[in-house]
Amino acid sequence: MLVDSHCHLDFPDFATELDAVVARAEAAGVGRMVTISTRVREQAKLLAIAERFPNVYCSVGTHPHHADEEDGITPDELIALTHHPKVVALGEAGLDNFYDNGSPQAQERGFRAHIAAARATGLPLVIHTREADEACGRILDEEMTKGPFRAVLHCYTGGRELAIKAIGLGLSISFTGIITFKKSQALRDLAAELPADRLMVETDSPYLAPGKHRGKRNEPAYVGEVARVLAEARGVSPEEIARQTTENFFRLFSKVPAPT
Repeated sequence: MLVDSHCHLDFPDFATELDAVVARAEAAGVGRMVTISTRVREQAKLLAIAERFPNVYCSVGTHPHHADEEDGITPDELIALTHHPKVVALGEAGLDNFYDNGSPQAQERGFRAHIAAARATGLPLVIHTREADEACGRILDEEMTKGPFRAVLHCYTGGRELAIKAIGLGLSISFTGIITFKKSQALRDLAAELPADRLMVETDSPYLAPGKHRGKRNEPAYVGEVARVLAEARGVSPEEIARQTTENFFRLFSKVPAPT
């Protein structure tokens, strides 16, 4: 069994064939999928998808690209939206300095609000961080002193220092199809170094199709290619990576029911 811990099934790319996309994932051994929120105000769309498919769950949160659009959403508002049984995480929230979307001030306010909600609920926070290692590390350090919270740095492309800091704070790291790209040797080397019990795999679909699918629309069925390359980087079997990353997922996303 594999888990796609981060996809975007509500995006228009999947609108015309969502049933087929989910069916292909299940046929490929993907037993759970988490469709990740990018706008709190569009939560109803994610819930409709999660309620439609037994193996699909969702989060609630504001992507840093939309931080100005949803500036001012409080931890209490986020917490209230986690009461639905299919909402299993907060986020994605965090910092993105690669694109000029979302002011740094609004991104940081949103990030801290999501951390507070994660701390209060015990649900994991899905963290988006891009070209923001120093600021992200600073906020994680500051917020952890206020009380522990659980989180995963998704689609990790940052440096070794932030990854090691996150591990030291008890957080997890998730890899996407980027790890399969020819120019990603440094990322594969980092993945080989990290503790086995902190790793997860994801697609971030419809983006970042891995390996032989590169250049095409990504989908959850392709998460096995991410797992295969992660296994190669760590010198273990794909079966071992599937087992370990799935165990790690259910430990972190503990609201998602594991198979009996």
